[in-house]
Amino acid sequence: MIDPPQFYSQFQVPSDGSFQLTDHEHNWEAPTELEELFELGLKKAAKKFLKDNLKQLKKAQELLWASNRRSLLVIFQAMDAAGKDSTIKHVMTGVNPQGVAVHSFKKPSAEELDHNFLWRYWTRMPARGKIGIFNRSYYEEVLVVKVHPEILDSRPIPYGLRGEEFWQARYEDINCMERHLCRSGTVILKFFLNVSKAEQRRRFIDRLSKRGKHWKFAESDMEERQYWDDYMKTFEEAICATSTKWAPWHVIPADNKWKMRILVSSIITEKIRSLDLRFPEISEEQEKRLAEVKKELQDE
Repeated sequence: MIDPPQFYSQFQVPSDGSFQLTDHEHNWEAPTELEELFELGLKKAAKKFLKDNLKQLKKAQELLWASNRRSLLVIFQAMDAAGKDSTIKHVMTGVNPQGVAVHSFKKPSAEELDHNFLWRYWTRMPARGKIGIFNRSYYEEVLVVKVHPEILDSRPIPYGLRGEEFWQARYEDINCMERHLCRSGTVILKFFLNVSKAEQRRRFIDRLSKRGKHWKFAESDMEERQYWDDYMKTFEEAICATSTKWAPWHVIPADNKWKMRILVSSIITEKIRSLDLRFPEISEEQEKRLAEVKKELQDE
Protein backbone atom coordinates (compact mmCIF):
# COMPACT_ATOMS: atom_id res chain seq x y z
CA MET A 1 0.00 0.00 0.00
CA ILE A 2 1.07 3.57 -0.60
CA ASP A 3 1.36 5.59 2.59
CA PRO A 4 -2.08 7.35 2.64
CA PRO A 5 -0.82 10.81 3.70
CA GLN A 6 1.25 10.91 0.53
CA PHE A 7 -1.78 11.08 -1.68
CA TYR A 8 -5.13 11.00 0.11
CA SER A 9 -5.46 14.69 0.97
CA GLN A 10 -4.43 16.03 -2.41
CA PHE A 11 -7.40 14.37 -4.11
CA GLN A 12 -10.02 15.11 -1.46
CA VAL A 13 -12.12 18.19 -2.13
CA PRO A 14 -12.40 20.60 0.84
CA SER A 15 -15.79 21.45 2.30
CA ASP A 16 -15.22 25.21 2.37
CA GLY A 17 -16.56 25.92 -1.13
CA SER A 18 -13.13 26.79 -2.54
CA PHE A 19 -13.00 23.94 -5.08
CA GLN A 20 -11.98 24.70 -8.67
CA LEU A 21 -11.79 21.88 -11.17
CA THR A 22 -8.97 23.58 -13.10
CA ASP A 23 -6.72 23.12 -10.06
CA HIS A 24 -6.80 19.35 -10.57
CA GLU A 25 -4.64 17.51 -13.09
CA HIS A 26 -5.85 14.78 -15.44
CA ASN A 27 -2.76 12.68 -14.78
CA TRP A 28 -1.01 11.82 -11.54
CA GLU A 29 2.66 12.08 -10.67
CA ALA A 30 2.87 9.11 -8.34
CA PRO A 31 5.20 8.82 -5.31
CA THR A 32 8.82 8.09 -6.23
CA GLU A 33 8.69 4.39 -5.39
CA LEU A 34 5.72 3.93 -7.71
CA GLU A 35 7.15 5.94 -10.57
CA GLU A 36 10.33 3.87 -10.39
CA LEU A 37 8.22 0.74 -10.77
CA PHE A 38 6.29 2.26 -13.65
CA GLU A 39 9.49 3.04 -15.52
CA LEU A 40 10.14 -0.70 -15.66
CA GLY A 41 6.81 -1.25 -17.37
CA LEU A 42 3.73 0.73 -16.42
CA LYS A 43 1.00 -1.81 -17.02
CA LYS A 44 2.87 -4.76 -15.52
CA ALA A 45 3.99 -2.82 -12.45
CA ALA A 46 0.57 -1.27 -11.93
CA LYS A 47 -1.11 -4.67 -12.15
CA LYS A 48 1.17 -6.03 -9.43
CA PHE A 49 0.65 -3.00 -7.22
CA LEU A 50 -3.10 -3.15 -7.70
CA LYS A 51 -3.10 -6.86 -6.91
CA ASP A 52 -1.40 -6.16 -3.58
CA ASN A 53 -3.91 -3.38 -2.92
CA LEU A 54 -6.83 -5.69 -3.60
CA LYS A 55 -5.55 -8.24 -1.06
CA GLN A 56 -5.79 -5.52 1.55
CA LEU A 57 -9.23 -4.49 0.28
CA LYS A 58 -10.45 -8.08 0.55
CA LYS A 59 -9.37 -8.21 4.21
CA ALA A 60 -10.99 -4.86 4.89
CA GLN A 61 -14.26 -5.98 3.28
CA GLU A 62 -14.28 -9.17 5.35
CA LEU A 63 -14.00 -7.07 8.50
CA LEU A 64 -16.80 -4.76 7.30
CA TRP A 65 -19.02 -7.78 6.60
CA ALA A 66 -18.25 -9.56 9.88
CA SER A 67 -18.67 -6.53 12.14
CA ASN A 68 -22.08 -5.69 10.60
CA ARG A 69 -21.91 -2.17 12.08
CA ARG A 70 -21.23 0.03 9.08
CA SER A 71 -21.91 0.07 5.34
CA LEU A 72 -20.00 1.71 2.50
CA LEU A 73 -21.46 3.62 -0.44
CA VAL A 74 -19.04 4.28 -3.31
CA ILE A 75 -20.17 6.71 -6.01
CA PHE A 76 -18.54 7.10 -9.42
CA GLN A 77 -19.29 10.08 -11.64
CA ALA A 78 -17.45 11.03 -14.82
CA MET A 79 -17.68 11.91 -18.46
CA ASP A 80 -18.07 9.10 -21.00
CA ALA A 81 -14.97 6.90 -21.47
CA ALA A 82 -13.39 8.03 -18.20
CA GLY A 83 -13.16 4.42 -17.02
CA LYS A 84 -16.00 3.96 -14.53
CA ASP A 85 -16.89 0.42 -15.63
CA SER A 86 -13.31 -0.84 -15.83
CA THR A 87 -12.40 0.73 -12.48
CA ILE A 88 -15.32 -0.97 -10.76
CA LYS A 89 -14.39 -4.25 -12.45
CA HIS A 90 -10.72 -4.15 -11.44
CA VAL A 91 -11.11 -2.66 -7.97
CA MET A 92 -13.84 -5.10 -6.92
CA THR A 93 -12.06 -8.18 -8.28
CA GLY A 94 -11.53 -10.69 -5.50
CA VAL A 95 -13.93 -9.28 -2.91
CA ASN A 96 -16.81 -11.38 -1.61
CA PRO A 97 -19.65 -10.86 -4.14
CA GLN A 98 -22.24 -11.50 -1.39
CA GLY A 99 -21.15 -8.28 0.25
CA VAL A 100 -21.11 -6.02 -2.82
CA ALA A 101 -23.90 -4.70 -5.05
CA VAL A 102 -23.25 -2.58 -8.16
CA HIS A 103 -26.04 -0.38 -9.49
CA SER A 104 -25.93 1.33 -12.88
CA PHE A 105 -28.75 3.83 -13.21
CA LYS A 106 -30.39 4.31 -16.59
CA LYS A 107 -33.27 6.52 -17.65
CA PRO A 108 -35.84 6.65 -14.81
CA SER A 109 -39.08 4.71 -15.20
CA ALA A 110 -42.57 6.22 -15.00
CA GLU A 111 -42.94 4.89 -11.45
CA GLU A 112 -39.62 6.42 -10.41
CA LEU A 113 -40.56 9.78 -11.91
CA ASP A 114 -43.72 9.80 -9.81
CA HIS A 115 -41.56 9.95 -6.68
CA ASN A 116 -39.04 12.53 -5.51
CA PHE A 117 -35.73 12.62 -7.40
CA LEU A 118 -33.85 10.69 -4.68
CA TRP A 119 -36.36 7.87 -4.22
CA ARG A 120 -35.02 5.31 -6.69
CA TYR A 121 -31.51 5.70 -5.30
CA TRP A 122 -32.64 5.46 -1.70
CA THR A 123 -34.10 2.00 -2.28
CA ARG A 124 -30.68 0.71 -3.35
CA MET A 125 -28.58 1.97 -0.44
CA PRO A 126 -26.27 -0.71 1.03
CA ALA A 127 -27.31 -2.61 4.14
CA ARG A 128 -25.01 -2.87 7.15
CA GLY A 129 -21.90 -4.88 6.43
CA LYS A 130 -22.14 -4.34 2.68
CA ILE A 131 -20.58 -2.21 -0.03
CA GLY A 132 -22.87 -0.48 -2.50
CA ILE A 133 -21.41 0.91 -5.72
CA PHE A 134 -23.29 3.46 -7.80
CA ASN A 135 -22.11 3.68 -11.40
CA ARG A 136 -23.57 7.16 -11.88
CA SER A 137 -25.99 8.20 -9.18
CA TYR A 138 -28.43 10.80 -7.92
CA TYR A 139 -25.82 13.34 -8.96
CA GLU A 140 -27.05 12.89 -12.52
CA GLU A 141 -30.06 14.92 -11.35
CA VAL A 142 -27.80 17.97 -10.85
CA LEU A 143 -25.45 17.22 -13.75
CA VAL A 144 -27.11 15.91 -16.92
CA VAL A 145 -30.45 17.47 -16.00
CA LYS A 146 -28.77 20.81 -15.31
CA VAL A 147 -26.88 20.76 -18.62
CA HIS A 148 -30.12 19.76 -20.36
CA PRO A 149 -32.85 21.62 -18.41
CA GLU A 150 -35.38 20.66 -21.07
CA ILE A 151 -35.46 17.25 -19.37
CA LEU A 152 -37.46 18.86 -16.57
CA ASP A 153 -40.21 19.74 -19.05
CA SER A 154 -41.03 16.06 -19.46
CA ARG A 155 -41.15 15.35 -15.74
CA PRO A 156 -44.22 15.62 -13.47
CA ILE A 157 -42.81 18.20 -11.08
CA PRO A 158 -44.66 21.31 -9.83
CA TYR A 159 -44.80 24.18 -12.30
CA GLY A 160 -42.38 27.02 -11.78
CA LEU A 161 -39.55 24.96 -10.26
CA ARG A 162 -36.61 26.35 -12.22
CA GLY A 163 -33.65 28.63 -11.84
CA GLU A 164 -30.70 28.71 -9.47
CA GLU A 165 -32.82 28.29 -6.35
CA PHE A 166 -34.08 24.97 -7.75
CA TRP A 167 -30.53 23.60 -8.11
CA GLN A 168 -29.42 24.95 -4.74
CA ALA A 169 -32.38 23.16 -3.18
CA ARG A 170 -31.34 19.90 -4.83
CA TYR A 171 -27.77 20.27 -3.53
CA GLU A 172 -29.22 20.84 -0.07
CA ASP A 173 -31.45 17.78 -0.35
CA ILE A 174 -28.47 15.64 -1.37
CA ASN A 175 -26.34 16.93 1.49
CA CYS A 176 -29.12 16.25 4.00
CA MET A 177 -29.68 12.72 2.72
CA GLU A 178 -25.97 11.93 2.82
CA ARG A 179 -25.69 13.33 6.34
CA HIS A 180 -28.55 11.13 7.48
CA LEU A 181 -26.86 8.09 5.91
CA CYS A 182 -23.57 8.88 7.61
CA ARG A 183 -25.28 9.36 10.97
CA SER A 184 -26.89 5.94 10.48
CA GLY A 185 -23.58 4.20 9.85
CA THR A 186 -23.05 4.49 6.09
CA VAL A 187 -19.66 5.76 4.96
CA ILE A 188 -19.79 7.61 1.63
CA LEU A 189 -16.91 7.88 -0.83
CA LYS A 190 -17.55 9.95 -3.95
CA PHE A 191 -15.16 9.76 -6.90
CA PHE A 192 -15.10 12.08 -9.89
CA LEU A 193 -12.86 10.45 -12.51
CA ASN A 194 -11.24 13.47 -14.11
CA VAL A 195 -10.49 12.57 -17.72
CA SER A 196 -9.28 15.19 -20.20
CA LYS A 197 -11.11 16.02 -23.40
CA ALA A 198 -8.06 14.95 -25.42
CA GLU A 199 -7.94 11.56 -23.70
CA GLN A 200 -11.67 11.04 -24.20
CA ARG A 201 -11.14 11.71 -27.92
CA ARG A 202 -8.34 9.12 -28.03
CA ARG A 203 -10.51 6.51 -26.31
CA PHE A 204 -13.45 7.19 -28.61
CA ILE A 205 -11.20 6.72 -31.64
CA ASP A 206 -9.89 3.47 -30.12
CA ARG A 207 -13.44 2.19 -29.70
CA LEU A 208 -14.32 3.09 -33.27
CA SER A 209 -11.14 1.46 -34.60
CA LYS A 210 -11.72 -1.94 -33.00
CA ARG A 211 -14.77 -3.99 -33.95
CA GLY A 212 -14.81 -5.64 -30.53
CA LYS A 213 -15.27 -2.25 -28.90
CA HIS A 214 -17.97 -0.85 -31.18
CA TRP A 215 -20.66 -1.81 -28.69
CA LYS A 216 -19.14 0.63 -26.18
CA PHE A 217 -19.78 3.61 -28.44
CA ALA A 218 -23.10 5.39 -28.88
CA GLU A 219 -23.82 8.40 -31.03
CA SER A 220 -25.11 10.14 -27.93
CA ASP A 221 -21.53 10.05 -26.62
CA MET A 222 -20.51 12.43 -29.41
CA GLU A 223 -23.57 14.59 -28.82
CA GLU A 224 -22.70 14.98 -25.13
CA ARG A 225 -19.08 15.77 -26.01
CA GLN A 226 -20.33 18.99 -27.62
CA TYR A 227 -21.39 20.12 -24.14
CA TRP A 228 -17.96 19.51 -22.60
CA ASP A 229 -17.49 23.02 -21.19
CA ASP A 230 -21.02 23.03 -19.79
CA TYR A 231 -20.38 19.72 -18.07
CA MET A 232 -17.09 20.90 -16.57
CA LYS A 233 -18.82 23.95 -15.15
CA THR A 234 -21.70 21.86 -13.82
CA PHE A 235 -19.39 19.26 -12.27
CA GLU A 236 -17.45 22.01 -10.55
CA GLU A 237 -20.63 23.58 -9.17
CA ALA A 238 -22.04 20.27 -7.96
CA ILE A 239 -18.81 19.07 -6.37
CA CYS A 240 -18.24 22.44 -4.71
CA ALA A 241 -21.78 22.46 -3.26
CA THR A 242 -21.82 18.84 -2.06
CA SER A 243 -18.29 18.09 -0.84
CA THR A 244 -18.95 18.00 2.89
CA LYS A 245 -17.03 16.90 5.96
CA TRP A 246 -19.26 13.83 6.23
CA ALA A 247 -19.25 12.93 2.51
CA PRO A 248 -16.31 14.53 0.67
CA TRP A 249 -15.62 14.24 -3.03
CA HIS A 250 -12.35 12.88 -4.43
CA VAL A 251 -11.20 14.14 -7.82
CA ILE A 252 -9.13 11.33 -9.33
CA PRO A 253 -6.83 11.90 -12.35
CA ALA A 254 -8.22 9.55 -15.01
CA ASP A 255 -6.00 9.88 -18.08
CA ASN A 256 -4.00 6.86 -16.91
CA LYS A 257 -6.38 4.06 -15.99
CA TRP A 258 -3.92 1.96 -14.00
CA LYS A 259 -2.86 4.82 -11.75
CA MET A 260 -6.52 5.75 -11.34
CA ARG A 261 -7.39 2.23 -10.18
CA ILE A 262 -4.55 2.22 -7.68
CA LEU A 263 -5.77 5.49 -6.18
CA VAL A 264 -9.39 4.37 -5.93
CA SER A 265 -8.57 0.96 -4.41
CA SER A 266 -6.16 2.53 -1.92
CA ILE A 267 -8.63 5.18 -0.77
CA ILE A 268 -11.46 2.64 -0.37
CA THR A 269 -9.26 0.25 1.58
CA GLU A 270 -7.83 2.90 3.87
CA LYS A 271 -11.30 4.28 4.56
CA ILE A 272 -12.63 0.90 5.70
CA ARG A 273 -9.52 0.29 7.79
CA SER A 274 -9.94 3.65 9.51
CA LEU A 275 -13.39 2.74 10.88
CA ASP A 276 -12.14 0.84 13.94
CA LEU A 277 -14.22 -2.19 13.02
CA ARG A 278 -13.87 -5.39 15.01
CA PHE A 279 -14.68 -9.02 14.47
CA PRO A 280 -17.56 -10.17 16.69
CA GLU A 281 -16.46 -11.38 20.12
CA ILE A 282 -17.93 -14.45 21.76
CA SER A 283 -18.48 -15.17 25.43
CA GLU A 284 -16.44 -17.67 27.45
CA GLU A 285 -19.45 -19.97 27.45
CA GLN A 286 -19.73 -19.82 23.65
CA GLU A 287 -15.99 -20.41 23.31
CA LYS A 288 -16.24 -23.44 25.57
CA ARG A 289 -19.11 -24.83 23.52
CA LEU A 290 -17.18 -24.34 20.28
CA ALA A 291 -14.26 -26.29 21.75
CA GLU A 292 -16.67 -29.13 22.63
CA VAL A 293 -18.07 -29.14 19.06
CA LYS A 294 -14.53 -29.22 17.67
CA LYS A 295 -13.66 -32.21 19.85
CA GLU A 296 -16.83 -34.01 18.75
CA LEU A 297 -15.85 -33.55 15.13
CA GLN A 298 -12.29 -34.71 15.76
CA ASP A 299 -13.52 -37.83 17.55
CA GLU A 300 -15.84 -38.94 14.74
